[in-house]
Amino acid sequence: MERVFVLVLDSLGVGAMPDADRFGDAGAHALDHLADAAGGLEVPRLQALGLGSIEGVRSVPRAAAPAGAFGRAAERSPGKDTQTGHWEMMGCPLSRAFPVFPEGFPQEVIDELARRAGLDGVLWNKPASGTEVIERLGEEHLATGRPIVYTSADSVFQIAAHAESFGLERLYEVSRIARSIVDRLGVGRVIARPFVGAPGAFRRTYDRRDFAMPPPRETVLDRLRRQGIPVVGVGKIGDIFSGRGIGESIHTEGNRDGMRATTEVARKLERGFVFVNLVDFDTLYGHRRDPRGYRAALEAFDEDYARFETALRPGDLAILTADHGNDPTKRETTDHTREYVPVLAAGPGLRAGVDLGTRSSFADVGATVEEALGLAPSGAGESFLGGLAGRSRA
Repeated sequence: MERVFVLVLDSLGVGAMPDADRFGDAGAHALDHLADAAGGLEVPRLQALGLGSIEGVRSVPRAAAPAGAFGRAAERSPGKDTQTGHWEMMGCPLSRAFPVFPEGFPQEVIDELARRAGLDGVLWNKPASGTEVIERLGEEHLATGRPIVYTSADSVFQIAAHAESFGLERLYEVSRIARSIVDRLGVGRVIARPFVGAPGAFRRTYDRRDFAMPPPRETVLDRLRRQGIPVVGVGKIGDIFSGRGIGESIHTEGNRDGMRATTEVARKLERGFVFVNLVDFDTLYGHRRDPRGYRAALEAFDEDYARFETALRPGDLAILTADHGNDPTKRETTDHTREYVPVLAAGPGLRAGVDLGTRSSFADVGATVEEALGLAPSGAGESFLGGLAGRSRA
């Protein structure tokens, strides 16, 4: 094959994994529960591909003759965060979870950040919802100039600041300094969270930047690049992999802009791998516990995906999956949920209606990407490319 596309519907889980109770997520099911809470779900193209044929999915009707291959994948790594999910997907599963900081970060870390960044201290330094902490502390931030530091159930050091009064570039620089400090703690990501507006009307912007720890081992992206195969990251992919293995990184402003950019790449790219993250599902609807918004975003994606398919060529492979769950009906927390993720695979001329079953690792996606582009899979996952050979019936 000349081209492979992997589209990550960030947080679209399809049912709790067997160990979900260890993460406080027993019974989670992002897809089914959002449809229940939102009064249904109309995704005709995803349904046609086989979304409703995946084991454990009841909210989407089964297609009589699915146009794609369908299945679900379990996460081998002990986590439920963005970095862990994407790294495992690209052949780098983790044996140990990233550290988390439910009591906030050590005071010596905060003091060092303030000293090195020239800050008069920081605000908060506890777990929080990003939107709520801005509403609560945004006015004090404007008055004092102190950035808001917070974390979550993930291994993240998040810094929120007003893009105009504090300055966007200054926020990025403070985040880079924080990254150099928390390396010793093993923190997965430092996230710059700019916002704009006035008290009572603050809103976050798409100028977010993730300063991530690089993967501990070689990934599929590294191997593709070493073989001279172009790798394009759309959305926050470049940040998740700390720029490693990415030839071209395309910044986007939400799901629809991401699909527009992906379709443009599909119309002009001659050869290579396109890796896409669609973050709104998670950031705007999963974490904010908004099942109706999640439903609308999925229905919009369904339309955008149908448009994207018109840019596919014979021999192309498109895989739709997710990096973790985030059940928008779980009210106890605003955290991700430990779930299986969907795997839908299709392309012109590929065999349709193949049941991929339950894959033992997200890494099966990366192994399939490698084999499709002519490399021997790394061994972290098992390719399902062989099942897709033959003529398509849809």
